Amino acid sequence: MKDLFRPPLRNLTISVLYMLVVTVLATAGYTAAGWNLDDALYMVVLTIYTVGYEEVHPIATPLLRDLTMTTIVLGCTGMIFLTGSLVQFITINQLQLVFGTKRMQSQIDKLKDHVIVCGFGRIGQMLAHELKAGAAQFVILERSDSRAAEARNLGYQTVQADATDEGGLKLAGIDRARALATVLPDDAANVFITLSARSLNRSIEIIARGEVPSTEKKLRHAGADKVVLPTHIGAERIAEMILYPETARYARDMDKSRDFERTLNTFGLQMDIVVADEAGGFAGSTVAEIERRGNGAFFVVQLKHRSGKTVDRPPADMRVEAGDGVVVVGREGLAAAAG
Repeated sequence: MKDLFRPPLRNLTISVLYMLVVTVLATAGYTAAGWNLDDALYMVVLTIYTVGYEEVHPIATPLLRDLTMTTIVLGCTGMIFLTGSLVQFITINQLQLVFGTKRMQSQIDKLKDHVIVCGFGRIGQMLAHELKAGAAQFVILERSDSRAAEARNLGYQTVQADATDEGGLKLAGIDRARALATVLPDDAANVFITLSARSLNRSIEIIARGEVPSTEKKLRHAGADKVVLPTHIGAERIAEMILYPETARYARDMDKSRDFERTLNTFGLQMDIVVADEAGGFAGSTVAEIERRGNGAFFVVQLKHRSGKTVDRPPADMRVEAGDGVVVVGREGLAAAAG
């Protein structure tokens, strides 16, 4: 389609430039004959568009007659060319959109075990970027014209439809998908999407976004397997950076660490920071005791003491005190298991 798109654009550009040149030269000719600029430009526009009003001034000299006839011939020819180029440009552009959408839908219909991302806002864009980096097949489901176009321009397979409508979920291949992430900033919409997705595919994994903690129970009751609270997670990460800046940098900020986390995720593992409080199971225990109580679910890779001392690969007999930050690696959901 790109090869079909370039000639109309080029023709449209040439025709616009051609008409500008004719207009400027014809206007200059009338002004050279003694007309003022306003009258000359008005006469040229009337002549080019063949409106048929009477002349501003009498065409009484051979020079004015020749100039007027030349403007009629060149101007009308240019307008025909400009109109044709504009119609061709609009037609090809619409055909490109129609065939491009149909081709993309055909590709989506062939997908299996893919991921559906409902919403292409801030979190949806970040999620799509990470899924692409992880070579995962996914479909963006977005109802906004501008955001859907942005997703397509980024090369993402996109369905422009309302995710709260079962028809949109079906177009995204809900019956063949392995996972769905609904990340809209509207809790009510996320609950409704979760209900619809669960009714259409009983085995699909659903990860839902919640804005307020009270929504978590509703999302899980609606059928969500996991609920993510961005505000809560953000607050935890900020606290980590304030209380344990070196440990947070070790666990989150480095590019190598991000690659390492992505590798862990492929094996169903994750890395997290757990703060040992007095009421938890970490405080007062040794590293060996903590790992033993975890029954193989996780292991300790770094310890950040309240004093500021950081210990990589802490020895088994090192004791954890209340307020220490502990970096652990283990199966998904380890933060809850470790806490």
